[in-house]
Amino acid sequence: MTPERIARLREVLARRQPDLTVVTDYVHKGRNLSAIVRNCDAVGISTMHAVVPAQEYRAFRGTAKGSHQWVNVVRHDRPEQALIGLKQQGFQVVAAHLSPRAVDFRSIDYTKPTAILMGAEREGVSDVGIGYADYEVTVPMLGMVESFNVSVAAGIILSEASFQRQRAGLYDVCRLDEETQEKLFFEWAHPKIKHFCQVNNVDYPRLQEDGEIEDPVNWYAQVREEIAARKSSEESLC
Repeated sequence: MTPERIARLREVLARRQPDLTVVTDYVHKGRNLSAIVRNCDAVGISTMHAVVPAQEYRAFRGTAKGSHQWVNVVRHDRPEQALIGLKQQGFQVVAAHLSPRAVDFRSIDYTKPTAILMGAEREGVSDVGIGYADYEVTVPMLGMVESFNVSVAAGIILSEASFQRQRAGLYDVCRLDEETQEKLFFEWAHPKIKHFCQVNNVDYPRLQEDGEIEDPVNWYAQVREEIAARKSSEESLC
């Protein structure tokens, strides 16, 4: 791995915003989900949440592998599964929703821990999702249509959130804890080995200062022995 590549990964990690996320509420179209993932990466979001059936999520994952390398997408069956946990962590929930109590999206303070809740284009945010919202916002329109495409609307709102956070200096210091930062660095630098470790339930190997695996031949041999021993133990219990 080149020094330039290491520097680039470190630079991006240093700007990640652990207290900013997006929750998609039954947004089914893969192209919209993929565009929202790209929007998240662009403003420094490392984890977003998608309420979507498992079958549709698998199809989406198959067409969005590049985006998933940089943003962790957590799937949920129901909106409350994502929103309850975020509320418990102190996130304000800002729902993009056309309603009488909706305010201009620019009036919200996005420097606070924030989850932006986006609904499907026709149905909007679900009633369950709205029940967890602290604010409802709209993006002002000057034409005949009432709303933007969901991924476009998400990008506009996230742009405002990013602007406020830049102005507040939240991108000027690394806001990830060291353990999370090193974990993400490994996953970004070595996606194939990350997949191997996750599939086989083994710890990530140590890295050298140049970003390469420390003694890869010995590490792989030890892992193979560990996997073989685990398989033998499981077979003896059958």
